[in-house]
Amino acid sequence: MNIFAGSMEIRMLLWSVVLGLAQLILATTFETKDQGQAWNISPRDGAPPPVSAVTARLKRAFNNFRETFGFFAVAVLAVAFLEKTNAASAWGAQIYFWARLVYVPVYAAGITGLRTAIWIVSMIGLAMVLLAAV
Repeated sequence: MNIFAGSMEIRMLLWSVVLGLAQLILATTFETKDQGQAWNISPRDGAPPPVSAVTARLKRAFNNFRETFGFFAVAVLAVAFLEKTNAASAWGAQIYFWARLVYVPVYAAGITGLRTAIWIVSMIGLAMVLLAAV
């Protein structure tokens, strides 16, 4: 029996990979627009040209995603391998993904308090997955 077949947690993990790649492309595209193609293809020696506030926020949002994604991936893989997936872990994985998705435009728009609240919600989702493994 394939323990990954039909697992909501694994599906959300894969969608989170897609989200991370989309954030990378978005941040890189905005950065190239602000700094120019010549800087982008250069060895980038020296100080980089400045970027807009939105570009800087997109880069920070992506870096924040990378900080949490590893923990989410391990939690999902642990519940899958241990065959401890349940309704709470499935909901937790979905909460993590959707909160991380909403986080990007909220951060880019500079909505301070809401950004932090969304981050907390994503951490609650991650904790729900992790708790299923123990």
